[in-house]
Amino acid sequence: MAGKPRLHYMNARLRMEPVRWLLAAAGVEFEEQILENREDMEKLINDGSLMFQQVPMVEIDGMKLAQTRAILNYIADKYNLYGKDIKERALIDMYSEGIADLYEMIMRLQLFPLGEQDAKMTQFRERTTNRYFPAFEKVLKSHGQHYLVGNRLSKADIHLVELLYNVEEIDPSLLTNFPLLKALKTRISNLPPVKKFLQPGSQRKPPIDAKAVKAAKEIFRI
Repeated sequence: MAGKPRLHYMNARLRMEPVRWLLAAAGVEFEEQILENREDMEKLINDGSLMFQQVPMVEIDGMKLAQTRAILNYIADKYNLYGKDIKERALIDMYSEGIADLYEMIMRLQLFPLGEQDAKMTQFRERTTNRYFPAFEKVLKSHGQHYLVGNRLSKADIHLVELLYNVEEIDPSLLTNFPLLKALKTRISNLPPVKKFLQPGSQRKPPIDAKAVKAAKEIFRI
């Protein structure tokens, strides 16, 4: 019997948190190998565990998978969160890429010096409310179904709800004018495995703080 997936990353959200969310939503238990310092990172590099000398890396089904999107796609395919045909998969990929764009903006807000954040925050708010949220609200309105694609749960729904939680932590008002997104957030949050993941004491990571930013810059040399 295959063991639990093992996630190699620091004790923070950043690029591994979508993987944690997706595994949790699929009801899959996982283990974490936490990188505490640069030495832990270099050990993985030196023993050949990291194909491109970077994390996230997930050990699953006898593989050491690198690159966040490759990891997410494999998990989604394995646990039936990737649509029923090639057209649905294309839509799921398209939505997921848009979500990843906004997620990347959030990470940059968290990691950039405070003096650079005002302009980036303005851009983030503008793109959230004028570009990304309207697009996803329109998708949900266009077909009136419970999920983004094919009226069945996919990785795109899970990524989007994770994103909504992140956005609300920054500015709850950004979600005010998007009732269908709020309804999707409630619907996904009430799924038993997701509800469990959202409870205190789960493997969900807290918002990144100054200590985590400092650790990330040391471990990843950014």
